[in-house]
Amino acid sequence: MKYVIGVDLGTSAVKILLVNQNGEVCKEVSKSYPLIIEKSGYSEQNPEEWVKKTTAGLAELVQQFDGDVNDIEGISFSGQMHGLVLIDKNHQVLRNAILWNDTRTTKQCQEIYDVVGKKRLLEVTKNPALEGFTLPKILWVKENEPEIFERASVFLLPKDYLRYRLTGNIHMDYSDAAGTLLLNIAKREWSSEILERFGLSPEFCPPLVESHGFVGTVTAEFALETGLSETTRVFAGGADNACGAIGSGILAEGKTLASIGTSGVVLSYEERNDLDFEGKVHYFNHSEENAYYTMGVTLAAGYSLSWFKDTFAEKEAFGQFLAGIDEVPAGSNGLLFTPYLVGERTPHADSNIRGSFIGIDAAHERKHFARAVLEGITFSLNESIEIFRSSGKVIDSIISIGGGAKNDTWLQMQADVFNAKIEKLTSEQGPGMGAAMLAAYGCGWYPSLKECAEVFIQTAKTYYPIQENVEAYQKLFKIYQQIYSQTKELNEQLREFRK
Repeated sequence: MKYVIGVDLGTSAVKILLVNQNGEVCKEVSKSYPLIIEKSGYSEQNPEEWVKKTTAGLAELVQQFDGDVNDIEGISFSGQMHGLVLIDKNHQVLRNAILWNDTRTTKQCQEIYDVVGKKRLLEVTKNPALEGFTLPKILWVKENEPEIFERASVFLLPKDYLRYRLTGNIHMDYSDAAGTLLLNIAKREWSSEILERFGLSPEFCPPLVESHGFVGTVTAEFALETGLSETTRVFAGGADNACGAIGSGILAEGKTLASIGTSGVVLSYEERNDLDFEGKVHYFNHSEENAYYTMGVTLAAGYSLSWFKDTFAEKEAFGQFLAGIDEVPAGSNGLLFTPYLVGERTPHADSNIRGSFIGIDAAHERKHFARAVLEGITFSLNESIEIFRSSGKVIDSIISIGGGAKNDTWLQMQADVFNAKIEKLTSEQGPGMGAAMLAAYGCGWYPSLKECAEVFIQTAKTYYPIQENVEAYQKLFKIYQQIYSQTKELNEQLREFRK
């Protein structure tokens, strides 16, 4: 039996999967690492932590593997998007990585609009200037840490730096490059126009490769540290959302994914590079060659639920904490929640907005609040689905992965709020499986990712909309959509009191 490894470099941990030719996960290892939060709005990580924990995880996985290590043919990666890693001419890291959820760059986002123009930026990069993207981070370092920026030779994204440490070679794939605001999405090349406008050289950007592209083999040093064979082939990999889409079979027009992790994502496959969503949703290159995807983001999806549990029931398991929510009718007895705990992304790109419970009544119990949190997260994701539908997309079937796929009541709620069939997968491994599939395809196991998906991905259960719930949620959603505009000014006034 032959095997591949999928490495998912997330925000809180690296998850490593050993997958065989039948798409079965044979081994799974996870290693966590810390966030560095120096002040409000800052979010960084030490890239060496990624390398150290991935090395330890791979060594553990190989140690547990009872087959021939030479049968592990390939390895590929999924990675947290947008994070900035700066390295010097000797490929030494110059500072901590600034992560996707860092919001210090509001000033630099405005500068991008001033220099490029909103319309032109959307024409080239298909995306608005948001704090999470990479170019604003580059400009922040250039302005605030000029001595570091002057020593910077090239920038990388998190998984690309990790892969460099495995192979000694520097590359970036199209799906991750699409989240930098430096890539011409349609032409699939670095934008010389945007680089020139900000005084950045073409050499500052890594060579571009396909996500399934072969980029080298494991170095002798890394093979010694992990037990992998030096013949193990390494493939570029992709952005976490693109890999999550591959690992969920989002590989054909109309296929749509709802992924609820720390943040929440609604992602839909696109064959064309010329659609215009006016910047309301993200528009990125897929990890499948010559394909694209559109994506809406809820910044605090699963995070809203974990915050609520940790704040009010820290010692309870999630299953115990959510007990009773199935007894609460749609609408939580008139209680609404907006999941704006850290600001919002889609459709309101607003780093200042904060969450609300609306309609609290003395009759409400904890189970009403818990259900309202789930409904609020789902309403937020539905805003993205409605944007897709208003552009003419037909969305009648959605694959649900992540935390939102672990609870039957929540899955039914998604079917009712989205008014679509919801599919839960048999083995839901998300981005790590997508990375493994890129390695399998790169190794030539299958002639296409679609054919790989037919073997690797199966549906376990399907949830259908319940009409009376659909009708209730459609009324509630209209009320939910009013909360942002009616609390925006209040949150602006409260801002000075936040520490």
